[in-house]
Amino acid sequence: MGKMRGGRENRTLATPHPGRAGSGSGGGARDDKITRERGVASALALTFISTFLWGFAHLWLGRRKAGLFLLGLYWCMVAALVTVVTVFRPHLLQWSVRPGLLTAVTVGSLVLGLVWVAVVIRSYQIVRPRGLPAVRRTAGHVMVGALCVLLCAPFGWAARSTNTYRDALTTVFQPSSPTRHVNAEDPWAGKRRVNILLLGGDAAGNRVGVRTDSMTLASVDTRTGDTVLLSLPRNLEDFPMPAGPPRERFPNGFAGDGPQHPGLLNEVYDYAEYHPEIVPGVPKNLRGPTLVADTIGEILDQPVDYYILVDMFGFADIIDAMGGVKIKIDEPIPYGQRGDVLRPGHRTLHGKEALWYGRSRNVGDDYTRMGRQKCLLRAIAQQANPHRVLTRFESLAAATKRTISTDIPRNLLPALVQLSSKVKNGAEITSLQFVPPLITPGSPDIDKMRRLAAEAIADSEARSNASTTANANGAAEAAGRPDGSATPGGSGPNGAGSASSSPSSSASPSPSPDKARSLAATCPS
Repeated sequence: MGKMRGGRENRTLATPHPGRAGSGSGGGARDDKITRERGVASALALTFISTFLWGFAHLWLGRRKAGLFLLGLYWCMVAALVTVVTVFRPHLLQWSVRPGLLTAVTVGSLVLGLVWVAVVIRSYQIVRPRGLPAVRRTAGHVMVGALCVLLCAPFGWAARSTNTYRDALTTVFQPSSPTRHVNAEDPWAGKRRVNILLLGGDAAGNRVGVRTDSMTLASVDTRTGDTVLLSLPRNLEDFPMPAGPPRERFPNGFAGDGPQHPGLLNEVYDYAEYHPEIVPGVPKNLRGPTLVADTIGEILDQPVDYYILVDMFGFADIIDAMGGVKIKIDEPIPYGQRGDVLRPGHRTLHGKEALWYGRSRNVGDDYTRMGRQKCLLRAIAQQANPHRVLTRFESLAAATKRTISTDIPRNLLPALVQLSSKVKNGAEITSLQFVPPLITPGSPDIDKMRRLAAEAIADSEARSNASTTANANGAAEAAGRPDGSATPGGSGPNGAGSASSSPSSSASPSPSPDKARSLAATCPS
């Protein structure tokens, strides 16, 4: 009876209830559906995690060797990135102007993006469920494909931006200087100052040739970045020409080229363009800037190492690419031909407005305009921060290619970038403008101009030396090694941080008209 009772019970458990036969079958189908849905969701989740932590899907499935290899490779990349950003951060700017490294970054971005995508696809391949219906299989593939597209976007952007930047860099800066050898290892060896001529070219559509209406020699201390800006007026006359063919043709000073060209300084560039015999052996694209640089070097008795020429109309494109420049306007400036006005106050000027601000002669004269141009350049330099540059990268690169030309060689760029960071981060910038009543442009006292230029540079160097000594004394005192010259208020007679030690302090006496003035003090803020 027991056996029969047990057999009957077994048969009863084994035989489904007639009323539940359909229900049981339907429940099994639903279970399969839930399992498949959970399988797709789990596969996608594992794939997503593996996107940001290589090897996770492999380790989840027990594939230890492949998982550990991918995980180790991932953390090596993270460690390399952290090292570059922290340890080598001071060198990043210098590396950013090396075309070879930029090419490597471009190729590396593309390769890394492809490898990353391959890791994502392989992760999904090993965890995806088998036997899925075509619709769900396709949906899974689409979602992984979308993830890959999103992943590729930053790598593609990095490669394209880097290549665009490299193209602009190699277009503007030539491989080497045709006239000067640069020791790439130590470009400032034995060179206390580097003098760069900044030219603003006015190649207007209604005139032939180029007029250099803005001419400023920037003399930069290679140790501290302290800079003296020596500005010459465009209407300077009776100035001496450099030795050689120029002086042989104009022994008594530049006389121009006919009655329409009376012999102003802003005509020298054009003269060289149309008279190549006056600058023999110089390539066609360098004739104008070479003669202007040599002439200004002769006028001021200061060597000109390099030049940078900015097309003033293209300059507006650079400002537009930056998103405008903020500047304070002191007085109304008529703008355009329709009676518009640039109102006083703090304004954000866009390309054409900024160009008009820097070029307008409706308010003041040429010399007032020269001052506004210096303030505009200062504002642009201050506001061209990394965020603005990166977010407007391609438009800035395109505008730069159209607007700027120079003879600064590429192998000097790392040292020059390092020097420019000193200029931007705390270096003193002073400006001396050779304008009335300091000089008379129609009959200038060249000896006086040379003397004032030398004094402005000597004063800047003296302040640099004093600042260097004060900083050294302050560091010694902070380290517990006072050398006797430090005072409780800081180093030096007034203390390292005292107000009277600042060149732009209100306690400082007003500079003489024939002395260079701090650019921060002369520009409205």
